[in-house]
Amino acid sequence: MQTRTRRSTACFLHPFVLAGLGDAQPPGEFDIDEDEQVVEGLSWIAWHRTATFIHLHAGHAGARTRQMVEIDHADLEQALELDRKRGDGPENDIL
Repeated sequence: MQTRTRRSTACFLHPFVLAGLGDAQPPGEFDIDEDEQVVEGLSWIAWHRTATFIHLHAGHAGARTRQMVEIDHADLEQALELDRKRGDGPENDIL
């Protein structure tokens, strides 16, 4: 089965919480990876998301360590929407 990983960036202007991450995360830009598989048997190409991962920053300044954690894509969308509603800047979204 054919698979691919799509990369994007989620921008948060405020601290945010996602299920499974434990503590609130600081505002900033976070890399997002979405694994997808091709849907077979169609006459056109379609992709189905199978997993979503967020890359978390290291716990201290200057560190280059990052942690990749699987998250629910719907939870990410909900957190971005909440951050958007809080305002204080340009539109947030997955870029």
